[in-house]
Amino acid sequence: MSIEIPPAGSDPRAASKLQILATEHWSLLATRSMTFSEAMSRVTIFLAILSGAMIALALVAQADRFSTTFISIAIPMLAIVLFTGVATIRRLMALNRDDFRWVIGMNRIRHAYIELHPELEAHFIASPYDDLPGALQTLGIDDISAVGRLGSALHLLQTLPGMLTVIVAAVAGAIGALGAVALGMPRVGMALVAAAAFVVVLVAMGVSGNASVTGVPRFWSPDFPRHAARFASGSHEPTLAAAALAARRRGRSGCPPSAPGVGCVSLDTGCPVTSASRRLGCWR
Repeated sequence: MSIEIPPAGSDPRAASKLQILATEHWSLLATRSMTFSEAMSRVTIFLAILSGAMIALALVAQADRFSTTFISIAIPMLAIVLFTGVATIRRLMALNRDDFRWVIGMNRIRHAYIELHPELEAHFIASPYDDLPGALQTLGIDDISAVGRLGSALHLLQTLPGMLTVIVAAVAGAIGALGAVALGMPRVGMALVAAAAFVVVLVAMGVSGNASVTGVPRFWSPDFPRHAARFASGSHEPTLAAAALAARRRGRSGCPPSAPGVGCVSLDTGCPVTSASRRLGCWR
């Protein structure tokens, strides 16, 4: 099957540009697939360890009738499960940040597609912008108002790290209850210790998860934000804001004062130029 891409417009290098962009696009797709596979593998490993620990403790309980031997075995075993759960959740948060990066990269490539073929913009359902709303649109969150709810308790509980956090907190509660039993505390004290351990771990992991989610937009500086990509009515050509953004990306800062009668923006500098000094080809 041929992989050649026909040239677009009058740019003789359009075909090679599209091939390079398509190669990078497929590379990011493969990386996202590997990220998702690792996340699922991590969760599977944690649940397997948790299930094995529960089965082993059930067998010990049948033989020892929940005596001191059972407690001495259960606490270290559940501590290992707790450590594995915390490590799994932290890794999932890191993988989520990585996935955000790959989505941003694909949005930038999509933006380049539209620059080469503006007439295809209406056919894309994913976003060509590399800001947070654009990333959420690509991830399937079309309600941009949901940005303000990211990191909330309701949102975190719906995520995979959030669900695992509840399980890990329950394990911590069980360890607290067993410790209370080993110390000879009454049932009320045992229940209070278990509840306190559950709440402490749940809150600690929730705060950590909230910082991970709400910190994602801060480590990335958008180069193609939605507000700077407004298009003129009835035209697919970028406006002055997009031209100025392109000039900043080229490393050029500042423009000379524009004289009356500004006609367009220079393709090279992104600065306004008068009709008298207009160069061939510019963004109107």
